[in-house]
Amino acid sequence: MNDWPYPRWIAHRGAGKLAPENTLAAFKRGASHGYRMFECDVKLSADGVPFLLHDSTLERTTNGRGTAGQQPWAELAALDAGSWHSRPFAGEGLPSLAQIAEACLAHSWLLNIEIKPTPGSETLTGTVVANTAAIFWAEAAVPPLLSSFQPLALQAAQAVQPHLPRGLLLDALPADWLQTAQHLGCSAVISQHKLWTPVTVARARSAGLKTLSYTVNDIASVQRLQALGTDGFITDRVGDFPPGG
Repeated sequence: MNDWPYPRWIAHRGAGKLAPENTLAAFKRGASHGYRMFECDVKLSADGVPFLLHDSTLERTTNGRGTAGQQPWAELAALDAGSWHSRPFAGEGLPSLAQIAEACLAHSWLLNIEIKPTPGSETLTGTVVANTAAIFWAEAAVPPLLSSFQPLALQAAQAVQPHLPRGLLLDALPADWLQTAQHLGCSAVISQHKLWTPVTVARARSAGLKTLSYTVNDIASVQRLQALGTDGFITDRVGDFPPGG
């Protein structure tokens, strides 16, 4: 992408500490703090519906049990995904990607979709998520940024919707990290923030890649990354970091 249309500050999992992560309530809470771009995790139900959830299993953030990707959407949609966080959010549901897309388009919110496959479904998940995003954002001025730790998922997204921007997520720096990002036609590398150094930033920049960081939750890290000239911060602390800062 010649022009980078995304803001520097991105709310992690909506505003996933102030409200139940990966729910519409979290997006609304982030927006109330001035954020206009949100990161979320998307996987597939057993019947192929893309929906928001971070973990492979349901126990941590819902009243369900078992592997989420092995259950149909009708059952997942009926779960309580809010009570685990706090009483005011009791009954908050798991949103589908379609529901989040409609909210984003209605409010002019931007989105970073992390493709989060159930293990073994990387190609299918990348394909469905990319196709779904292409349908909902067909007329949008700014498409969602698709990202994943799974190269197979990004490769599948690239194959079916090559025009959608992609970002390679990294929690370590293998020797071929830059080549992988280039091979996948990525616009950005989204790295664990401590991995960015003058050398790694320069390498990414020389390849024309934007440099984003997760999860940036303290002022010292923000200042270090700003000094390095990185391009974006994904944060949990939406109440502490004004998105215009």
